[in-house]
Amino acid sequence: MSDPQHARFTEADLDRLEELLDSAIFNDQAMQLDELQALICAVVSGPEVVPTSIWLTAALGESPAYASAEQANEVLTLVMSFYNDIAATLQQDEPWELILYPFADDPDELDFAAWADAYIYGTQLGNDWYEFAGDQAEDLSELLQSLFLLNGMLKEDAEKNQERWISAADEKLAISRAQEELPELVSAIYDFWRVRRSAGEGSAFSGGESPAGGSETCPCGSGKKYQQCCGSPAKLH
Repeated sequence: MSDPQHARFTEADLDRLEELLDSAIFNDQAMQLDELQALICAVVSGPEVVPTSIWLTAALGESPAYASAEQANEVLTLVMSFYNDIAATLQQDEPWELILYPFADDPDELDFAAWADAYIYGTQLGNDWYEFAGDQAEDLSELLQSLFLLNGMLKEDAEKNQERWISAADEKLAISRAQEELPELVSAIYDFWRVRRSAGEGSAFSGGESPAGGSETCPCGSGKKYQQCCGSPAKLH
């Protein structure tokens, strides 16, 4: 059964969030919607909770020029609802779709590299994933390999180290397969950490937890505690 909170994040909400992210509020420092989706996918999947103040600053920039407290509240409510929607989708193992934009110079080609790059960035906001993976670090590396292929880092490292790279045909085939399997891969990474969390190895977001600590100051700048401001149940749910 779907979470009612999850179901209430609509296409209209996505459109409004996209519009706000692309507005002058953020002076071109905010992520686009595709990058925000990728970042949040990584943040909710990892071994430990990443404080809202950290990932939200990474997503929106350090000094948004909100016109009013109401505008700040609208942005933060939408972003946190988007966060909760993604977390619920992965937790409940529901089908989901990537948000992708086309390249500016090639409208027929979708920019998987930007999505993968934002996800990798999200993995670096908290504690070291490989350290938490311990003796399963090699398994984690295999899971992340397709993301490094999509954002170009695998090829870049091979060329930098003067290592042999696969043929152009094989590279095209590998990238195509990685693109097709990306949603399932992200779910598999989430499950990788979920198994470890359920075994008591680290802690991270679960459906019953607030995405930000109650003692954490709200990112909207009100000076109130998060759960007394934009993180209150009335606003998040």
